[in-house]
Amino acid sequence: MAISCAVGMEMQDPKMNGTLSASAAAGYRQEREGFLPAHDTAPGRKPVQFMDFEGKTSFGMSVFNLSNAIMGSGILGLAYAMAHTGVIFFLALLLCIALLSSYSIHLLLTCASVVGIRAYEQLGQRAFGPAGKVVVAVIICLHNVGAMSSYLFIIKSELPLVIGTFLHMDPEGDWFLKGNLLIVLVSMLIILPLALMKHLGYLGYTSSLSLTCMLFFLISVIYKKFQLGCDVSHNHTAVEGEQPPVQGFNSSCEAKLFTVDSQMSYTVPIMAFAFVCHPEVLPIYTELCRPSQRRMQAVANMSIGAMFIMYGLTATFGYLTFYSTVKAEMLEMYTQEDMLILCVRLAVLLAVTLTVPVVLFPIRRALQQLLFPSKAFSWPRHVAIALILLILVNVLVICVPTIRDIFGFIGSTSAPSLIFILPSVFYLRIVPSEVEPLSSWPKIQALCFGILGVLFMAISLGFMFANWATGQSRMSGH
Repeated sequence: MAISCAVGMEMQDPKMNGTLSASAAAGYRQEREGFLPAHDTAPGRKPVQFMDFEGKTSFGMSVFNLSNAIMGSGILGLAYAMAHTGVIFFLALLLCIALLSSYSIHLLLTCASVVGIRAYEQLGQRAFGPAGKVVVAVIICLHNVGAMSSYLFIIKSELPLVIGTFLHMDPEGDWFLKGNLLIVLVSMLIILPLALMKHLGYLGYTSSLSLTCMLFFLISVIYKKFQLGCDVSHNHTAVEGEQPPVQGFNSSCEAKLFTVDSQMSYTVPIMAFAFVCHPEVLPIYTELCRPSQRRMQAVANMSIGAMFIMYGLTATFGYLTFYSTVKAEMLEMYTQEDMLILCVRLAVLLAVTLTVPVVLFPIRRALQQLLFPSKAFSWPRHVAIALILLILVNVLVICVPTIRDIFGFIGSTSAPSLIFILPSVFYLRIVPSEVEPLSSWPKIQALCFGILGVLFMAISLGFMFANWATGQSRMSGH
């Protein structure tokens, strides 16, 4: 298997062998040699080639890892988004965003195949020199630190309630149930050991467990819909003492297929950033066995398709349970004493915890490329970067009581950059004009895609500043 993987990598780099000029091929070899430094090898042993130590992760494990990277805490707010857009409009928007994300990954993989580089930071250097490498590394670090912090915030707020309910104890009265202590314990005992894995592919098993937990969450939401019926009408009856109206004819329990209201401007960004996984795409591509652009695109399409189905079903059945009364975090709508919902909360916490190491890998890789580009792999440095990152994120989560506005700024700048702007700019700069002229349709598409990203960023920042001006903060992050 290792031999076939190595042979596959040698035959498939770069994608356009027959079309690149001699100078381009020389540049490709230089990039290939510069990405991983050459090492002295013992006589009679094969010299280390480009990514020889990688390419052992199966197709299925790669799908699990990328799906886990896509799936974020924003899934809890999708029913709220549907309540303010309507069922049909929501699903149409979600499909459009999924297709745009798939196209964005296509641009990234094309650039990686042309130059033989499978690192986001190195693509930035190839397109804009050292400054581009720094900018890309900073954007990746900001975005993924924000994602890690959001996951730890969920652990900080939810884990004390879950443990306290199971043990019939008051989370506010017992020091060992304090959220700050629990996130430190979870970070050191669970997240750090997983983050110390040498290769991202090893996390495929934990990613599959994380996705299983979210599948349990989805099944529970569907089950609760049929168990509760029209929960809004029952609550209305309990308060008013009236006879329950026929479900489907009550205005409170009537699903809206298409609607536009004042909250739609806050819910669209939740959906737009639901498929952010781009910092993890190239590391997963690097470790994919028998890597090729088509094979990795299939991994991406399958992961995006699976998440589209999970997002759509969760939002639909969550919305059809609570309709217009659904909150931004859907689990708050259910009874706290419900044992099934308690297990669901525990499953969501486990899924969030197992996602943090996957998100940490691209940050460590970006820092490695930025600070130690010519250094060989070192276990002390590998461990130190993970430990420092976890300490910094824990301090951030503990010391800042509400970090939603910071997340809003990071999400409004880094997410559009990673999804829209950087892949399109890379494509325009890296793909040779001899292969794709600037006037060709693929490059015109990439240009329009980048402009769309700039508009997304401007609109998101505009809404965020409007929230600050009015004292509101309704947006949720990925």
